[in-house]
Order: sequence, then C-alpha cells, then structure tokens
Amino acid sequence: MASAPASTKGSLTEDLTCAICCDLFSEPVMLACMHHFCKPCISRYWRGTQGPVTCPQCRKEFSSRQFQINYLVAAMVEKVRAATSDTYIQNLKKQLKETLESHRLRREDYINSIRRDSDKMDVIKRVGADLQARVKGEFRGLYQILHDEETCMLEQLRREQGEELEKVQRHMEDIKLALRQLEENMRMLQQARATTENIVLTEFDVNAFSNKYMGPLQYITWRKMFKSLKSGPSPLTFDVNSAHPSIYISRDKTLAVESDDVISHSDNRKRFLQCVNILATQGFQSGRHYWEVEVGSKPKWDLGVASEAVDRHLRVKLSPENGYWTLRLRNGNEYSAGTQPWTRLQLRSSPQRLGVFLDCEERRVSFYDTDDMSLLYSFTNGPRGKVYPFFSPCISESRRKSHPIKLLHHPPVALSG
Repeated sequence: MASAPASTKGSLTEDLTCAICCDLFSEPVMLACMHHFCKPCISRYWRGTQGPVTCPQCRKEFSSRQFQINYLVAAMVEKVRAATSDTYIQNLKKQLKETLESHRLRREDYINSIRRDSDKMDVIKRVGADLQARVKGEFRGLYQILHDEETCMLEQLRREQGEELEKVQRHMEDIKLALRQLEENMRMLQQARATTENIVLTEFDVNAFSNKYMGPLQYITWRKMFKSLKSGPSPLTFDVNSAHPSIYISRDKTLAVESDDVISHSDNRKRFLQCVNILATQGFQSGRHYWEVEVGSKPKWDLGVASEAVDRHLRVKLSPENGYWTLRLRNGNEYSAGTQPWTRLQLRSSPQRLGVFLDCEERRVSFYDTDDMSLLYSFTNGPRGKVYPFFSPCISESRRKSHPIKLLHHPPVALSG
C-alpha cells in the first residue's frame, strides 16, 4: 500500500479540520453556506450566541439552526484519522518490511541462479575442452600412422626405382660391350658366337615393378591402421557354461541360436535358467573394448553388457539398476535402450550388424550401426567392476524360423612382401 505525500496529507488534514475546535471533524455537518463544522461544536456555538444564527466562519445569517450531516466528509475523516494512527503506521511499516524481504530473497534467488548457470557454463567449457583434446589425440595417432606409412612407402618406391634403373643401366652396358665385341670379331664367327652365347638377353618386366604400387593401397593401409588400434574389435566367444539350456552354440563358439530342444548342460551357478540369455567367455574390468555382433533380420534380440554379479537364476528387467546395460529390438522395428523406464529409439534404418563399445574408466557403454558407425545410444552411468558381453536371441514366435546371433571376428592382418 502506497502512502500519500506529506504535503498532500497535510493539506487534506487542514481541509478536514473544524474551525471551532481546530481538530479533525467529529460528526461533520454542513451549513447552508457550505462550511463544515463538528456537530457538537456548531450546536454549542449557537447555544452560546445571542442574536441571529450565523456561520462562525463567513458570518452569513440563517433563518433557523439547520445543518446537514455530511457522510462523505465523515468517511474521509475516518480514513485520515486511521492513516495517522500508530497502528496504521506500524502495519504500513510491517508491510514495507515484508515486501522488502520478499524482494531481497528474490534477488538472492536470481543471483544464485546466475551463479549456478555460470558454474554450468564453466563445466561445459571444461568438458568440451577435454573432449576436444581427446579427439585430437585420437586422430593425431591416426595421422601419424598414415604419415609413417606414406613416408615408408615412398622411400621404398624410390629405393626400388633406383635399383631397377641400376639393373637396366648395367644391362645396357653389357649389351653395348657385347655389340662392340661382335663388331670386332665379325670375321671370327665362331669366337663371336661363343662370346654372344655367354650374354643372356634378359627381358625386364616393367609391369612387375608397377603392379606393387597399383594395388589397393588404401585397403592395405587401413589394415595396418586397424592392427594398430588399441581398442580394435575383441575376438569374443560364447561361454557355454552361461548359456540357457535352449540355446545352441556352434563348434567355434561364435554363433548362438534358440533351439526347440532343451540342450543337456551341467548345472552351475553361471547358467541362465529363467531367460534365454548367454554371456561371452571374455570379461572386462579395465581399458576400452569394442566388439561387433551380427543380428541379421532377427525380429527380436537383446545386446549389451552384464555385471559379473547378476543373479542368473532369476527373471529381472534388463536395466542398469539390475546390472544390465543393453539395447533391444522387438517386433522387428521397435528399438529401445534398457533404461528405467525404456527409452524408445527412432532409427533411420534397421542395423544388421551392431558394434558395442565399453570404456571401463569412463563408465560408458555405447552402441553403433557398423554400416556407417552412427551412434545409436550411449549409457553414461556405466558399470563398476567386472562385466561380460551379454546377448539374448530371445524366444522366437511359433512357426517362425529362429535366426542366430553371430560374433564377428575380423581376419588377422598379414601382409606379404
């Protein structure tokens, strides 16, 4: 509530002051001349006056002692009296104090919000700088590999070119020498024949020299780079001891498919009994690892990693809270990340092969479409401790052919010559 200026309040108080008692009106009445007085004051004034009835202020005479109660002025007097009371002033001060405190708290909230946003900006800048440094470091190694390969190959080319030129030069000199001998010994045909028979007319195959450098240089270089990658695809195999009894595993342990028949296995605590799941034999608890899986046209599957400590005899939701970090497919086109609740994914195409990347130090599990290495989903709250690659071919619908899950092994790099 805003208070009136002091000058305005003082003028209003003067206008509402009785000219007889010099105090605020009490039961204000208005005379015919429009002047106002307290009802008790004007009544007392007229009783003490001899002669005609007059206005104490303008001295106008009236025929009778008549006045009119002015309720509007009475209301204004009450407001002025209330506004000048101690109670009103205390209430006003209280309201001002509360309003000031409210504004102060709001100001602190704004300042704290700005400070938090500033801290977030600092974190984003710091993380961005770290990520840029990491990306530059990763590619610096690749650039160095390419540069070394280019330098080595050009040096080898120059060396072999020099050797070939030197061979041809020596052969030309031998031919010239033989030619001179032939010319000198034309008269002695037998000696000339003996001399020429000792000279082997060698044919030089220029194509053999160039073919080496006309081959698939990019592929050869890629294979060398692939061999040098620290986080290259891991050659995984399926763990027979973890397989659900209805999963068939190939002899080389790289293919797993659901079987209509229950396969006899020895009982152990490592085996999944409630769900059609299987783990890889290889487990990881440090470093960075990458592997690729072929799912083909399977309409349903689950892939990812599982903690070593999961209870394999219970049926649980595949989520980080239960020790699973997975990606899944249902109904042929419904992709989801195994969060709580599920996170639906909108993919541009249906991947036939998927790559799984595990960074134990960063606690990150990422999934890729290997056709273009596009990122499908990434868990940033990854596992602690030892984990195993996890797979589930799922239960096929009735009368539908089961499709296998296959672990992909890149061929070893073995370049000759």
